[in-house]
Amino acid sequence: MDSSDPTQPPAFLDAALDGLGVRLANGIATIRVHSHDATAVELLVFNDDDLDWVTDTVTLTRGPAGVWSATTDLLHVGSPYMLRASGPAGSRFDSDRMLIDPYSRGLIPGDGYEDFRSVVIDETFDWGGVAKPAIPLDETIIYEGHLKGLSKRHPDVPPALHGTYAGLAHPAMIEHFRSLGITAVELLPVHAFSSEPRLLNLGLSNYWGYNTVSFFTPHAAYATADARRAGPAAVLREFKGMVKLLHQAGIEVILDVVYNHTSEEGPGGPTTSLRGLDDATYYRQGDDGSYIDTTGCGNTLNTSAPAAARLVLDSLRYWAQEVGIDGFRFDLATSLGRDAGHEFTPDHPLLQAIRTDPALAGVKIIAEPWDVGMGGWQTGNFGPGWQEWNDRYRDRVRNFWLSDIDYARRAGIAPTGIGGFATRLAGSSNTFSNERGPLASVNFVTAHDGFTMRDLVSYGTKHNLANGEHNRDGADQNRSFNHGAEGPTDDAAIRATRRKAIRNLFGTLLLSAGTPMITAGDETGRTQHGNNNAYCQDSPMTWLSWQHEPWQEELRAHVSALTRIRRENPALRPSRYAVLGEHVEGASEMEWFDENGETMSADRWQNAGHRTLQYFAAENLHDGEPRNKILLMIHGNESPIVVRLPRIPGVTRYRSLWSSEEESPQPERLTYAPGDTVTLTSTAMHLFGVDSDDERVTDEAIDAAAHAVAAADTPAADATDPAVAGQEDAATQQ
Repeated sequence: MDSSDPTQPPAFLDAALDGLGVRLANGIATIRVHSHDATAVELLVFNDDDLDWVTDTVTLTRGPAGVWSATTDLLHVGSPYMLRASGPAGSRFDSDRMLIDPYSRGLIPGDGYEDFRSVVIDETFDWGGVAKPAIPLDETIIYEGHLKGLSKRHPDVPPALHGTYAGLAHPAMIEHFRSLGITAVELLPVHAFSSEPRLLNLGLSNYWGYNTVSFFTPHAAYATADARRAGPAAVLREFKGMVKLLHQAGIEVILDVVYNHTSEEGPGGPTTSLRGLDDATYYRQGDDGSYIDTTGCGNTLNTSAPAAARLVLDSLRYWAQEVGIDGFRFDLATSLGRDAGHEFTPDHPLLQAIRTDPALAGVKIIAEPWDVGMGGWQTGNFGPGWQEWNDRYRDRVRNFWLSDIDYARRAGIAPTGIGGFATRLAGSSNTFSNERGPLASVNFVTAHDGFTMRDLVSYGTKHNLANGEHNRDGADQNRSFNHGAEGPTDDAAIRATRRKAIRNLFGTLLLSAGTPMITAGDETGRTQHGNNNAYCQDSPMTWLSWQHEPWQEELRAHVSALTRIRRENPALRPSRYAVLGEHVEGASEMEWFDENGETMSADRWQNAGHRTLQYFAAENLHDGEPRNKILLMIHGNESPIVVRLPRIPGVTRYRSLWSSEEESPQPERLTYAPGDTVTLTSTAMHLFGVDSDDERVTDEAIDAAAHAVAAADTPAADATDPAVAGQEDAATQQ
């Protein structure tokens, strides 16, 4: 990709690449297809009712930038069509193979994993004036889930809608989302995908969907039977209807998108589209034609090639503008930012275009900031405008509440102090720049890959035999703790301890600075029975259960309480980092105290014998405005402790808001005076609202807070080995 002159637009924005795919105007169709190396490209038009009958063949003409085109009256709404390309001897062109148009807006699936037909569809839709919710980033709470699994078993969703686009937007599902307090649903891949032959041979399927066939087409199997019978246009209308209803409810839709590779796998895999059209352009290869695979899936899209980069950008524009999508989570995003030398650069023209393209203005862009290639771990390096999954947050929080406690039971003392945990709680300032701020961090404890939160506190090792790989797949290092028994147990004490551990994890997630992401089902203690790589399990193991025991409803009430508290207390969700000696609007000024109510000393941060902390945060607004303030107690070992509330200038009262020690959130909350004591019986969190008669923070308090943050942010406080970071994802099928 020509990016040597930063004053010139990248080559993928060349007008010669505009309008790819099929465009209809006054009954006449124009089709435009890119293939740099082809010697001939043909359009095959099929009978509307017989998808094996080619009725017409049209030869395309080569134009600038390797774009082939034709204008014809043979294509109309509903026309099935395919492409065929010829090329030089020794290449991967096959003049007999039929290929999907990479810009197809609709696909008709056939009987096999590589049997499709592109189809021209009517894309009109009445949005009825419904606009995108445009939720501010600091108010965003993401809920990651699987389109099918979310509603497949919901008793109040009609059976005909189970596991469908329409089912996701059913009032029963919307009520769940709203009562939970989430603001965005992040859907695992919904671009048309297929299952790998290897899985089909095992009698399994690709449930997660990280195996894309088409970047412009919604997955037909997620539509209702009526929509599937009516054809691809009806499938698209159902998808848009889902988005419209969610938007009416004030809920955003974020798509997990897989642009790093395709379902064509390695050179011996299926050839359905890009490989047959222009293999050498679309996929990263060495000089000898061997694939350079940084995804672990057989191929990697070559985003240093203008046509491949434009394909990604045009797909994003389509989903954002025509389908109303509010954001994208980019699977293995490091692969998208690799240059012609296959090295990652945050200044990659495609990454910059995604951030700055006018068609994507206001769209949330979230990177999974790693892949499996050399230099693949890039957490913190995606630059302004990007958010990132923060695996360092995930690992530190799991360590603090789980693996450290496991270690302490065996060794008598935890392996680390509370400094690294405090860094993550306060927004990961040692990972993200001041320019980007804490909201660049998408905080998560669990995700679709790995253990569910319930399994995280119930299993010490993975149990993946059902995946057909003899338990070799999935991450081996999970930072989990079974609390004394592997899997299900009748031991009441262990079960109670596990429940509190989940509440501590949720409390940390929803009270940390940053953008929180909840994994669907964690709010009610969903289990996958120890499977930490359930990508191929399309079954009750992965579908959400809506039949809950009392403790599961109590957990759900805790999560709802925490999202409400987060919404009501802006001090918990700063958009900027505090800076010593400066007034930074949007930051929260922080102070840190020990269990005695005294300012944390430098040695306390790393002292493994002192894992108790009181975190005070005050919203930083213009002078004279009332400021929100909170105090969060954290106790990171299993011994009881008496904690004295700090005496802070101007603070008159502490109001209990939430405690992880309660099995269910209590409606009656206590109040305390500065200097009063609170007993924590074991590992726990307790949040307080703070009342004061002085809305100013003294210079001495600002200095103390800044020194405390600096102590918490020392590199030793949160050292992570880049060689193992992100391994949960690299070790799975994504």
